[in-house]
Amino acid sequence: MKITPESASIGFIGLGVMGRSMAANLMKTGYQLHVHTRTRDKGQALIEAGAQWHDSPASLARVCDAIITIVGMPEDVESVYLGKDGLIANSRPRTLLIDMTTSSPALAKRIFETGQEKELACLDAPVSGGDIGARNAKLSIMVGGEEDAFNTALPLFETMGANCVRQGPAGSGQHTKMANQIAIASGMLGVCEAMAYAKQAGLDQETVLKSIGSGAAGSWSLSNLAPRMIAGDFAPGFYVKHFIKDLRIAIESAKDLGLEAPGLELAIRMYEKLAAEGGENLGTQALYRLYQG
Repeated sequence: MKITPESASIGFIGLGVMGRSMAANLMKTGYQLHVHTRTRDKGQALIEAGAQWHDSPASLARVCDAIITIVGMPEDVESVYLGKDGLIANSRPRTLLIDMTTSSPALAKRIFETGQEKELACLDAPVSGGDIGARNAKLSIMVGGEEDAFNTALPLFETMGANCVRQGPAGSGQHTKMANQIAIASGMLGVCEAMAYAKQAGLDQETVLKSIGSGAAGSWSLSNLAPRMIAGDFAPGFYVKHFIKDLRIAIESAKDLGLEAPGLELAIRMYEKLAAEGGENLGTQALYRLYQG
């Protein structure tokens, strides 16, 4: 199957902070979109722009050639794909199913194997880049699954992202995202501590950023989230509660692989403390609040 705006109907399930922008970019490219989310209001702008609303994943699955999902938790992924009213039970043969949620590598493999039994092509394709990357179609997309399915999906990925890489067989996309989240988690501690140190030393934090942001300390988090920390802007580009979910998956996966990850373990303790203090619905940069005394 060739995926073009003229030849394919695309389903999109999950219209949160990331999903809304990703779906909007598909519509801007000309794809006919069918949408579903638990709260219809989140899809209202897309519906008004021409997307067709469906009351259930099953209804959407029956009319789409390719379906993209980006939902909250692994249990949501399992329900959407493997439930009796889910995508695998209701999609037509040869439908392309793409889960872009950050979820469990083991679950991604199970979805792939179950999909094969129904002649469905399934990819795990989690993303990185936050709300800015989603809005600007600059996401990094990490893909696990068969090469033919990846090549079929590539036009969709290129509409939403700027760096789309097949990492290997089913589950590989999720394993890559775990590596990504581990790097971010430990790095975020460093960004917060650097900004707290600069303030405590009596320096202008924005001026400090001009020096360290372009040197060896430079990172996406330093460039994009440190300015938000300084401004006291803790609005979510990516929710703390979802990051904690990701880090828990990463810890379990690391244990399964026999890998010690002390930086990851410290980061999740810090984020769980932030959530316990009422920060679960803030953005990940809100970790800086723990350093403000």
